[in-house]
Amino acid sequence: MERKVGTVSRGLRAPIIKDGDDLAQIVIDTVMGAAEAGEFTVQDKDIVAVTESILARAQANYATTDQLAADVKEKLGGETIGVIFPILSRNRFGICLRGIAKGAKKVVLMLSYPSDEVGNHLLDIELLDDAGINPYTDVLTQERFEELFGQSKHTFTGMDYVNYYKSLIEEEGAEAEVIFSNNCKTILDYTKNVLTCDIHTRARTKKLLKAAGAEVVLGMDDLLTASVDGSGYNDKYGILGSNKATENSIKLFPINCQEFVDGVQAKLKVLTGKTVEVMIYGDGAFKDPVGKIWELADPVVSPGYTAGLEGTPNEVKLKYLADNEFAHLKGDELKVAISEYIKNKDEDLGDSMVAQGTTPRKLTDLIGSLCDLTSGSGDKGTPIIYIQGYFDNYTK
Repeated sequence: MERKVGTVSRGLRAPIIKDGDDLAQIVIDTVMGAAEAGEFTVQDKDIVAVTESILARAQANYATTDQLAADVKEKLGGETIGVIFPILSRNRFGICLRGIAKGAKKVVLMLSYPSDEVGNHLLDIELLDDAGINPYTDVLTQERFEELFGQSKHTFTGMDYVNYYKSLIEEEGAEAEVIFSNNCKTILDYTKNVLTCDIHTRARTKKLLKAAGAEVVLGMDDLLTASVDGSGYNDKYGILGSNKATENSIKLFPINCQEFVDGVQAKLKVLTGKTVEVMIYGDGAFKDPVGKIWELADPVVSPGYTAGLEGTPNEVKLKYLADNEFAHLKGDELKVAISEYIKNKDEDLGDSMVAQGTTPRKLTDLIGSLCDLTSGSGDKGTPIIYIQGYFDNYTK
């Protein structure tokens, strides 16, 4: 019988993961337990995806704000530092700001406006138009900002991030000054020691600041790249991708991801005889149409994945074929013609018109977004995702 279902994404319920747990074995037991319960049959090219959060937790990859402060003080001098372009997030950045402020005497906090890098808005851009403010050139003090626009309220949470961040700095004993600018070089009028907190544009920002005469320029990926006083660390991403753990600690992005995914794949091969792809995923890469928030606050969607997930899809657009090459066909004739076309398609369609509309995003970005939407970030209790049929097409 012809199969009637294509891609299926399942959230697998798992135990609550704690420090030191053997996560690889837990993942394997969870997958095999679901298979034995009749939920699915393991097949080649199935995908097991695991949230970065539980891997970091199992690795006990944590750091306290005091440990972060020690690194900040050592690397940025402990006096006045510029902290520029952070995202507006209590979970992602607020706890980091506590540690940063502990490592300085004064923090000049420079916020981009009208929104941060991932789309969290301080205000509606039309209010800038009404006030005659040019966000590409104008620098605003906090006083001028609030005189023009009042106190900012986040679209979803109602949080006033400007004053929240300012209060965090002051609570940690540092002086705080808040300014608004989209030009990274503005901060050099206040200090030559800069921590740039943007995520995906950080390399360019560092380059521009260094060329403009900054004395010390670091990104969040330069902090806690090695253990400080026994802390966790991430040698590649630093504190990028971190999340709040407690009121005085952060959970860092996981390490040794490649070793983990390769190990899980090998063990599943032994148990099932099938080659299952495995990946670690964090934030998906998609944009909310209401709040305009681009979800990707992690440095990458997937910090580790097996070799079969490398590359981009090589797909034809079915509706293009139906409306063009095979516009004269219907029903079974159309189905047969399209199936044959797919079976004989080029291994690399490149910029072929038949592939138009199949945006060539990385497989790991696409699959990671699917996983993030499946697992959510709340109380579903499904940090392991099992995907089947992702690599199938109309002919399978």
